[in-house]
Amino acid sequence: MNSHEQIIQQTQCWLKSTIIGLNFCPFANQEFTKKTIRYSVCEDIDLESSLHTLAEEFQHLDNHADTETCLLIFSHSVENFDDFLELIDYANQLLDDLGYRSTYQLAHFHPQYCFDGVETEDASNYTNRSPYPTLHIIREESLQKAIENYPDTAEIPNTNIKLARKLDAEKLQSLLDECINRK
Repeated sequence: MNSHEQIIQQTQCWLKSTIIGLNFCPFANQEFTKKTIRYSVCEDIDLESSLHTLAEEFQHLDNHADTETCLLIFSHSVENFDDFLELIDYANQLLDDLGYRSTYQLAHFHPQYCFDGVETEDASNYTNRSPYPTLHIIREESLQKAIENYPDTAEIPNTNIKLARKLDAEKLQSLLDECINRK
């Protein structure tokens, strides 16, 4: 079993080598460098408890303006991608139920991430593959500012897909493995 510290280090490695290193998210480096990302490890194994932990992360962001964003990392649950998709559905419903729809937005990553209609082996899936199932809680206001100050954010996914396919799945898996195997 991995400790919280090891899980966070593996996630930070992935963030630095893949998300920032390959520029999959042009906004991540600033927050990573400023250390305004909260890494929270959720050990809950059932859906209800996981959603309760997510709600606690919303509250943490409400009360800590110096924390820009949060990565909620699931260490023991939703290892199956279909279970993770179910969690995403409930998490988005929780955003609505708690009145956070215009405050926060969720992005999601998973070791088995596969976009709808894309083959599992397609390298494009690595734009959202991570060491652990992870929900990224993004402040909506910050996202809007980033979009206003970045040219053509709509092209980011297409650019990422092209780069991922150019690098190929084997190279991207090796980057992920380097972080996962980090002790």
